[in-house]
Amino acid sequence: MARQRSIRDAVAGSGIGVHSGKRVDIRLLPAPADSGITFRRTDLDPPAEISARAHLVRDTQLCTALVDDSGVRVATIEHLMSALAGVGIDNIIIELNAPEVPIMDGSAAPFVYLLQQAGIREQDAAKRFIQILEPVEVREGDKWARLSPFAGCRFDFAIDFDHPVFRHRNNQTRLDFSSRRYVREISRARTFGFLRDIEYLQSHGLTLGGGLDNAIVVDDYRVLNEQGLRFDDEFVRHKLLDAVGDLYLLGAPLIGHYQGYKSGHDLNNKLCLALEKSPQSWCWTELDRDSGIEIDYGENYPLPQAG
Repeated sequence: MARQRSIRDAVAGSGIGVHSGKRVDIRLLPAPADSGITFRRTDLDPPAEISARAHLVRDTQLCTALVDDSGVRVATIEHLMSALAGVGIDNIIIELNAPEVPIMDGSAAPFVYLLQQAGIREQDAAKRFIQILEPVEVREGDKWARLSPFAGCRFDFAIDFDHPVFRHRNNQTRLDFSSRRYVREISRARTFGFLRDIEYLQSHGLTLGGGLDNAIVVDDYRVLNEQGLRFDDEFVRHKLLDAVGDLYLLGAPLIGHYQGYKSGHDLNNKLCLALEKSPQSWCWTELDRDSGIEIDYGENYPLPQAG
């Protein structure tokens, strides 16, 4: 039987908030079985907690941000949520001294590294999965995202940008959780942005911490980062990374097939909400050895250093 996972020990780190440009401290703490993923704002008096759930996503303009009814906000959660999904963490407390998760290097790899440093432990409780029974789809113009029945957990993503950097590259990718591809080939893919957009946002006091240290920056013709790309298809790999994090806000891993075409945080969240409003399209399930479904999160094998 697949069992729930948390971390063995507390672990701490720090980085820059992409919106504020200021230092953010983060601490990851073990949590008991069936408690889920909880963010705790320690900079508030008293400290406030907010659960990582899709219905609390209130802002997807520049990131995925949770906001509860009292106004407690935690932004830029998608890369950390992706790392938690990628290594199969069900229960954890995430302490922050700011209203945003640090951007780190713009990928999920630093968070995977922190989780592995803390140690991953199985708990004495069955891991619950959301099994997709019927297709659910959301569309906006030519963009769409879909969940379909599948005997496993698979993510497919495709992008389409009319820009010289994206031409002649592989603009689609797949992640199957029966392999261990997430840590080595997906988690290290960095977020990306266009120089003109970054300059505009920063001139209006936004994304003050964004730059070449935590994003792939593209001008009208080329990638500006001195070291170039980590993968030839790093752009689409990062969009898939985002989708893994956004879909983990359903509160459990999937048994099903996610497909996204030009989707983003907003459409991914709408897909989660559409699934939650369609109870006939899914059910809770547990996995045992006779299920015939293989999902492998791996052990604490070494993570290649980002960079």
